[in-house]
Amino acid sequence: MPIRITGLNSGLDTESIISALVSSYSYKTDKYKQAQTKLSWKQDAWKTLNTKIYSLYTGLDNLRFDKNYNLKKTSVSDPTKATVSASNAGVNGTQKLNVLSLAQTAYLTGGKLSDDAKGSSTMADLGYKGGATSITVEKKDGTSTKIDITSDTKISDVVKSLKDAGLNASFDESNKRLFISATETGAENDFTLKSGNAGATAADDILKALKLDESVTGDDVHKTAGADAEIKLNGATYTSSSNSFSVNGLNIDIQGVTGDGEDKAVLITTQTDTQAIYDKVKDFLKQYNTLINEMASLYNADSAKGYEPLTDAEREAMSDKEIEKWETKIKDALLRRDDTLSGVMNAMTSAMSKGVSVDGKTYHLSDFGIKTLGYLNVAKNEQNAYHIDGDASDPTVSGKEDRLMKAITEDPDTVISFMSGLATNLYNAIDQKMKSTTLSSVYTVYNDKEMASEYSDYTSLIKKWEDKLAKEEDYYYKKFAAMESALSKLNSETSSLSNLFGGM
Repeated sequence: MPIRITGLNSGLDTESIISALVSSYSYKTDKYKQAQTKLSWKQDAWKTLNTKIYSLYTGLDNLRFDKNYNLKKTSVSDPTKATVSASNAGVNGTQKLNVLSLAQTAYLTGGKLSDDAKGSSTMADLGYKGGATSITVEKKDGTSTKIDITSDTKISDVVKSLKDAGLNASFDESNKRLFISATETGAENDFTLKSGNAGATAADDILKALKLDESVTGDDVHKTAGADAEIKLNGATYTSSSNSFSVNGLNIDIQGVTGDGEDKAVLITTQTDTQAIYDKVKDFLKQYNTLINEMASLYNADSAKGYEPLTDAEREAMSDKEIEKWETKIKDALLRRDDTLSGVMNAMTSAMSKGVSVDGKTYHLSDFGIKTLGYLNVAKNEQNAYHIDGDASDPTVSGKEDRLMKAITEDPDTVISFMSGLATNLYNAIDQKMKSTTLSSVYTVYNDKEMASEYSDYTSLIKKWEDKLAKEEDYYYKKFAAMESALSKLNSETSSLSNLFGGM
């Protein structure tokens, strides 16, 4: 902006005069800026609320599907022998478990090599004098891998090749031993090392050099065969390549051997996990209540009539605390009586009050002791919140009969079916509001596209009126500058005449 020096000859407050002359343009510019600022705040308010609605929407999957309910829980009389969890297919009652053996990983511990052996040591360094040969890794599953060996092959090369063949392998330089094992437990994962041509025995030269030949006495080579785990459940025998079993809805992980016989069996007790189901319902209602109460507060907010975003001049005249208080008043009322917000709230409350049919009978939340308290008995903006009768953490209903827990204990399947249907109704209601339209994006309940377009329009309007304002200001400054120039000339001529007549 150019520096303007005015009023030197006229003595007029040119800045104030021009400001008054262009005030209509300034007013228009400020109004559009205020409207854009307010729109920006409203966009932010909707984004925040939309995030919470979307969180509830996606979280409904935990309730919509029966598989997501932790219907069963188990206990084991000796958890040092086994841990057990039950799926919804698990049968209530007590069962007997005997752990006969644990799954074993196949291990081959090599004998101690010479004290100067290192990973970089070659087969020749280990005393191998033969020509090119090979080691074959044969697995119980019928696969085999050939590893080529020469006198120049290093211990580290052998380790890498064994790993490439699907085994765990390492050379411990401190203990001077090779350690080889299968990557998984079980008999089917056992392995054998053979050297030389196919059919050769482990007594050939190269395994002796590496001290991996079990037949050589004094080398302290030890092989542990891979083995399967074996259990008896209610007298029936089961085997597994790992220490995990899945039997008739039970997931069993064994840790210790019990031995055979009923007197050595550990007891597995399975029952309906009523508390887990209750907590799942309660957690859902807590999230729903928090959201619906916030929405009601936003919709019923106090009016901010007469409050508009501050202009730069207004902000300069106020303290930071005054500015914050002023802007908070506006922001709190941005969604007051908002039609879109009302539509979402109505969709949600309608879905929650709708009945759900289970085995030909229609149930409502109230049938399980879950109700709102009515307009006359609740705090402001909490009229749509649900309370569970008998909930010890809710003083408004804690003294009532706990009908929800009773229903879960007596007929958990009905409660689960009802909650699944209710969650589906609420999910569908929100889903309809979140569909993409020409005015809104997908998974968005408000007209974000329309607001973005409106914001862009304000940017254009503000630019237009700022240009008009600058043009008008320039026009008047030029007029006043011309007047000042004329006055300067007149003053100069007057001074000359005064000097002329004064000298006569």
